[in-house]
Amino acid sequence: MNNSFGDRLRVTIFGASHAAEVGIVVEGVPYGIRLTPDIFAADLECRRPQLRGETPRKEEDIPTVEGLNAEGRTTGGKVRIVFRNANTRSGDYSRFEHQPRPSHADLVQRRKYGAECDISGGGMASGRMTVALVAAGVVAKQILRDAHFCTELVEVGGVADSSQFEQIIEMARSAGDSVGGVVRCSVSGIEPSLGEPFFDSVESVISHLLFAIPGVKGIAFGDGFEGAAKRGSERNDMIVDASGRTATNNEGGINGGITNGNDIVVRVAIKPTPSIAREQQTFDFERGEVAPLLIGGRHDACIARRAVVVVEAMVALALAELKLRVE
Repeated sequence: MNNSFGDRLRVTIFGASHAAEVGIVVEGVPYGIRLTPDIFAADLECRRPQLRGETPRKEEDIPTVEGLNAEGRTTGGKVRIVFRNANTRSGDYSRFEHQPRPSHADLVQRRKYGAECDISGGGMASGRMTVALVAAGVVAKQILRDAHFCTELVEVGGVADSSQFEQIIEMARSAGDSVGGVVRCSVSGIEPSLGEPFFDSVESVISHLLFAIPGVKGIAFGDGFEGAAKRGSERNDMIVDASGRTATNNEGGINGGITNGNDIVVRVAIKPTPSIAREQQTFDFERGEVAPLLIGGRHDACIARRAVVVVEAMVALALAELKLRVE
């Protein structure tokens, strides 16, 4: 099982939704960066369930940060960030071993890793694992000191009017259902010339990490799919000064896989939560036939809302990795 990513800034995630702990090891962090628990607090709070329609599972999510000096700063060695799991109800998930949930990873995980694979809480495919991703993003943003992130939920259930988001989510929750959404991340202050053509393009590295977030099903840079409906004459970004600044930013700050100095813009499509309260039909391996399934448990009606900070974290991690490659 490969749970690592990165060359200069290498991260390794560990744990599972209902394991004793989850966390992440970060290697390659430059010397002298302060990483005391308070540095993580704001981003972790953004990921925490708080609103109606979000999971009632509450964890303290206080990070234990190992590998720092007496002043709470990095030493150039490994940094290990750990979160304890305390509020678990593994019994809610035992029946999914023989009747896997639709659009979830229950079946594929057990097929790949064997019957002993612990799928309680979703196992490693759970949104619980994103607490470790957020922690890695906090580290990355300490490396990207000149970068400014603006990340927000821009669409819920196919609607772009933010004043309707809460109503849409509540309607889904009341119906025992769920909705998806789109998160937009814009990053300014990223120097030009990061990335390479082809396999280490900025888009490739960012997408690799964004698709590690449970529930992400689509990614678009700049004007994305909308650009395919335009002509080149109306879509091309005209260069307006010697710095390379452009009049528009349809390319999303990247040309030929390399940052051009303009804002990096990426949108991320997140599917509706697959665990819903409504009855569904799925194959029952004990009975040998398709049978009704009521999931129960504790789940979000819209995971996209809490995923905003996770998207930002993964974009930051990708850009920090690319930044360190040229230093």
